[in-house]
Amino acid sequence: MNILIKDILLYDKTVDVLIEDNKFKTIGKVDTTKTKIDKTINGKDKAILPAFYNLHCHAAMNILRGFCEDLPLFEWLQNIWKKEDTLKGEDIYNGTRLAILEMIKSGTVFFADMYWFHKDVIRAAKDMGIRADVGLTFMNKLDRKTIDENFDFLNNYSKDKNEIVKVSPTPHAIYTCDDKLYKECYDNAKKNNLFLQTHLCETEQEVNDCKKAHNGMTPVEYLDNAGVLDNNTIAAHCVYLTENDSKILANRGVVLVHNPCSNMKLSSGVFNMPQNRKYNCKIALGTDGTSSNNNLSMMEEMKMACLLAKVSFKKADALTANEIFDIATKKGAEYYNINAGEIKEGMQADCIIVDLNNERMVPNYNIIYNMVYSADSTCINGVICNGKILMEDRHVDNEQEIIEIAKRYNAKN
Repeated sequence: MNILIKDILLYDKTVDVLIEDNKFKTIGKVDTTKTKIDKTINGKDKAILPAFYNLHCHAAMNILRGFCEDLPLFEWLQNIWKKEDTLKGEDIYNGTRLAILEMIKSGTVFFADMYWFHKDVIRAAKDMGIRADVGLTFMNKLDRKTIDENFDFLNNYSKDKNEIVKVSPTPHAIYTCDDKLYKECYDNAKKNNLFLQTHLCETEQEVNDCKKAHNGMTPVEYLDNAGVLDNNTIAAHCVYLTENDSKILANRGVVLVHNPCSNMKLSSGVFNMPQNRKYNCKIALGTDGTSSNNNLSMMEEMKMACLLAKVSFKKADALTANEIFDIATKKGAEYYNINAGEIKEGMQADCIIVDLNNERMVPNYNIIYNMVYSADSTCINGVICNGKILMEDRHVDNEQEIIEIAKRYNAKN
């Protein structure tokens, strides 16, 4: 489909934006007499910006929103795991659709997921047209048959380069997976050219337990010793890192996913932004799941990341609006090898359309400052992913059905 967005603000210039198939074809003035246009969007009083890439999420946990609150991580996990044992594939599908609806409504076009019932997560992502890296979760408590079935699925999943829903092996964490299982996951990722997702250094207890069990090694040192860290490793949280840990992660090219809202809510700790920037670590942004956030808004995550860095390290520029917007958009796409994250000719057409008449966008001295510090998701009028309109005038297909199904859940029953 060819989409023409007429007279829209791109930073400081009013332009036409032509999308052909799944790419930005022309940015400037479009001659409509020479181009077939299937859909025209009026860009008056609107702006076009890159969309968001959520690099750590547990999407289906949307049906557990508000189920278990005000507990530290390990106590919280015990309660969550008991409830998760009762969930079925259709529950995961319904929860993931609710999560994707929330993500689209708040401008997100990609999520890296860690959960169970991967086939149902994939089905939901494909049904709703969003990009995803669907992690197949591995833990030592799983029986060998399940582990082997997961590896078989990873081996056989479609390698179609145009497929926007990918998969990855996901060893949960060092306290649920031993080094042998990590190595199996790593070898599978290498064989199939996949990413590997994991939780890493999320709490002080995790680090202390690792040091006691593994001759004083930190979790980063332990995984590095196991040979499973490289530029295809996506490590969520990374709150408790020594300087040597940051050096190792930078040298290996590991992507560190900062989850400020979840880290604060579970009292896990503070991501050391200055230290990780000092060693040029790759830093991305994620929301974690709604059980520990409790929403999937990358806009809220950007603001919290900035404010947390400023107050924790007592520097106004510990993390700036321009830096976090870049991390939430361009960097997220770049780290996942998606040719997107910027509004440029030839790049894949992922973008959001922002309503400049929204009260939180007025006045508009600087649109990035407004998006990070002032706005919420209500300013996002439209979302395009891979050249397909996912939301127009704040409407998403089937949204009422998705909400009505999700309303049937009561996690306490």
